Amino acid sequence: MKIKSSFISFIIVLLLFVPFLTGCQNPTGGTSADGVTRITFWHGINPPENREIFNRLLAKFNEDNPDIEVQGLYVGQPDEQLPKIIASVVGNQPPDLLWYVPQLTGKLVDLQAIKPLTEWFDSSPLKEQIEPAMVPTMTLEEEIWSVPFATNNTAMFYRPSLFEEAGIDQLPVTWDQFVEVAGQLTDGNNRHGVLLSVGKGEFTVFVWLPFIYGANGFMVENNQPNIVNEGAEKALSLGAQLVEDNYAILSAPDRGYELDDFINGRVAMQITGPWTLAQLKQSGIDYDVFPLPVVDKPATVLGGENLFVFRTNPEREEASLRFLEYILGEEFQRQWALETGYLPINKLVKDSSEYQEFVAQNPVLEVFLAQMENAYARPIIADYPTISENLGRAIESTLLGQKSAKEALEDSQERINLSVGNF
Repeated sequence: MKIKSSFISFIIVLLLFVPFLTGCQNPTGGTSADGVTRITFWHGINPPENREIFNRLLAKFNEDNPDIEVQGLYVGQPDEQLPKIIASVVGNQPPDLLWYVPQLTGKLVDLQAIKPLTEWFDSSPLKEQIEPAMVPTMTLEEEIWSVPFATNNTAMFYRPSLFEEAGIDQLPVTWDQFVEVAGQLTDGNNRHGVLLSVGKGEFTVFVWLPFIYGANGFMVENNQPNIVNEGAEKALSLGAQLVEDNYAILSAPDRGYELDDFINGRVAMQITGPWTLAQLKQSGIDYDVFPLPVVDKPATVLGGENLFVFRTNPEREEASLRFLEYILGEEFQRQWALETGYLPINKLVKDSSEYQEFVAQNPVLEVFLAQMENAYARPIIADYPTISENLGRAIESTLLGQKSAKEALEDSQERINLSVGNF
């Protein structure tokens, strides 16, 4: 029987990662001799400023819960985490808790790796406090499998001083206006209008999906992967034209979240989210935000990561649920929102006078809060990672000028058709 080289490569990756994963796990089977249940929490919280904030809040939980010790482990950005996550499951050495985009739900359910949370969530007073918009990210086939950590969406950050220098006094609303402004902001090769995210990773897909949805495109049709459609082709073609006109530069592969070019003034606009506010404040530059330019209709994509509880043993699962209660609760959600700029998923925090005052002091957040009305959730299906990676490849090929949008999408769809169901 012929075995595909991609599958062999995948198995090799798993075998390489298993020793690393084994060393990261809780060596005890449950509560240790000192009465403390120790659990591991894998995450990819970034930028480093946000990681420091989280570590402080984590330390507060451990201090307030002396019978539980949560060990937070930064295991890279989401796309770097994926092989480690799958390897941990295959090697029977999973973390207790995982921070990851909810689109991994279907794969983890197929692997029987995670604990269903429906019964716990339905009996928790926190259920009434969670923003209803988050429920689709938590649910697969009417079962709750994860809970939100925080949420966000993307918008266009810009440098007001560079707009003023270029004589621009009106913010663009439509895609055509956006292209015109990007051209006005471009100064030879010294400065470009906008930085565009490129790469096969999830961040690139997250950034480009609003334009695909905004052009009436989609990733899945009738529960089947389908990225070959007019909306997707239109959105990718628009991006490629910006690059061809030299109005845009591309990020390093899968590094579209880095802000160096924006902070240094080499680009005047960049698509990113409210999680960057702590970093931008520390940079001392001028910045502001406007809604994503409209292609055919307003659209953004619901962002943020969810928390999964892996099947381990009753003591560790119970400790994990107590940590989830802390993350969803007012104390954590308030501090996380106020210090990082993430949008809170707890309605009590969002509606509080303290948070409303914070928004008044940071009016850029009003853009993200308003865009939630037009936010789409990414599909929660088992094959999402394969679909996303291949859509990312199509985006990359198109923006690099290697293929037309139509050719790139068709090639990626063919790879999806060959790959779906392999694992």
